Amino acid sequence: MVRAAVISDLSALLRLEEACFETDRINRRQFRYLLTRGRARVLVAEASAILLGYVLVLFSRATSVARLYSIAVSEQARGRGVGRLLVDAAERVAWEEDRAYMRLEIRRDNLASQALFEQAGYRRFGVLSDYYEDHMEALRYEKLIAPELKPELKRVPFYEQTLDFTCGPSSLMMAMQALRPSLELNRTLELRVWRESTTIFMTSGHGGCGPLGLALAAHRRGFEVEVFVNDTGVLLVDSVRSPEKKEVMRLVHEDMLAEAEQRGIPIHYETLSIADLQARWDAGVVPLVLISSYRIYQEKFPHWVVITGFDEHFVYVHDPYVDYDNGETTLDSIDMPIQRDELRRMARYGRVGLQAVVLVSEPRGHG
Repeated sequence: MVRAAVISDLSALLRLEEACFETDRINRRQFRYLLTRGRARVLVAEASAILLGYVLVLFSRATSVARLYSIAVSEQARGRGVGRLLVDAAERVAWEEDRAYMRLEIRRDNLASQALFEQAGYRRFGVLSDYYEDHMEALRYEKLIAPELKPELKRVPFYEQTLDFTCGPSSLMMAMQALRPSLELNRTLELRVWRESTTIFMTSGHGGCGPLGLALAAHRRGFEVEVFVNDTGVLLVDSVRSPEKKEVMRLVHEDMLAEAEQRGIPIHYETLSIADLQARWDAGVVPLVLISSYRIYQEKFPHWVVITGFDEHFVYVHDPYVDYDNGETTLDSIDMPIQRDELRRMARYGRVGLQAVVLVSEPRGHG
């Protein structure tokens, strides 16, 4: 049978871990954390009170992707369907946690695991070089565990932000190249767009990019843009305390407003629903959405993402930030499925509940 692991399983789990893996082992402290405080589910298969195997599933983000981090089956239990039993149980607990996708990594030389997951309906979608302690490659696998969902994702390229404060430029770059594939994405462009669109330049700390700055940067490059924002004041001014910084932000904001008016950029002081965003997307527009990162990273800062598609249940986004500190990779940030209601909650920042969207498209008749 398969059941949830408990703290009394710790010694048996460690013995199984040491027997099954030569490198990249989970140690006692890590197992204890995962069993008691981690955002994880550890399931074990047993017969006659003997532990036959375990599977570990992680839920590290407020998205609809679960990560099957580790699976092990004792040597005496192999060939008896224990691995498939654990995989099926892992998918069930992932669905209970409102996850629609399962992802995992498998060593290039682990043919048995590759066969197990491919027979269970997982598809290979990426390779990570030098991933394990012994420098072995990892193969990335994914399965849609809600088979009625069939998202049709627009091909949006991925660009990872190279600095903590360039999520906005990186998201805009992805949107622009989706519309204009000949555009080259590189760090020079990332920094140039940041310089153009940042709302504050000060010696202490780096400035972030607001919707007006991003819209202007796109318009200067020949794209059509629209801005939707629910605040008529100076955006994000509450994030700084210094009167001098507030004054600089006010002046920059007014200057951007004047340039936007001169360029004829529509600025709507209203919000867009998820249905509105999908309608714009269906019409060929690529939306950038400002979110609060707290629900994903448990840190309160404004953060830009770019929408890459919709289905009945989820909105898919590229997140230019890759959370390496929590063991994630670039592929965890690509086409992240977020439940529609969850995105609606995310898309509000700060005490005032700032909501901002930049819609990017090619001019009518382009091409």
